[in-house]
Amino acid sequence: MPKIQAATVVEHHAAQRAALLDAARALLSEGPTTEAPSLADVAARAGLARSSAYSYFSSREDLLNALAADTFPRWTRYVRDRMARQRTPGDKVLAYVDANVHLVARGDHALMMTLASITRPDAVATPTHAMHDELRTPLVGALREHGASDPERMAELVQALVFAVSRLVSEGAGERRARALAHELLGPYLRTDGPGAA
Repeated sequence: MPKIQAATVVEHHAAQRAALLDAARALLSEGPTTEAPSLADVAARAGLARSSAYSYFSSREDLLNALAADTFPRWTRYVRDRMARQRTPGDKVLAYVDANVHLVARGDHALMMTLASITRPDAVATPTHAMHDELRTPLVGALREHGASDPERMAELVQALVFAVSRLVSEGAGERRARALAHELLGPYLRTDGPGAA
């Protein structure tokens, strides 16, 4: 039996499972693929015995489903955390844009697209919709607090900007340049005390 590297067996199991998910994430982030890594490959990347992977996941599909279930909440937490650190509604909206663009630049979106191409359609589609719904709430709230006359539709426009800026990143514009363009467009609106303020 391997030596337990945590204070409790439960913590050890959680750490091992997380290591396997991180290893799978790293393997899938290395480039486009049409095939998922084997459990043996994932275990090797995590520095664990092949049999260890089967202690946590019954199959490659089980691992990929777990990775999808783990990846989307991470994205949501990251964006919400960045928004929560801001004091003004305008800064919260900019933080929403910046956080999403950063995750695209870091490769998280590419990972999701890879997962979408090699897993069951519902394994990614369902959490994707849930993630967008969860992120929409604080964005709409920040826009409402800022004074938007129609925060729901304004949120759709901000999200369209995020998609456009993310595409620029994917095409090689660079995160810093893409974010600067988003700030140039949104900044004048978000720095006012509200829409129409002098």
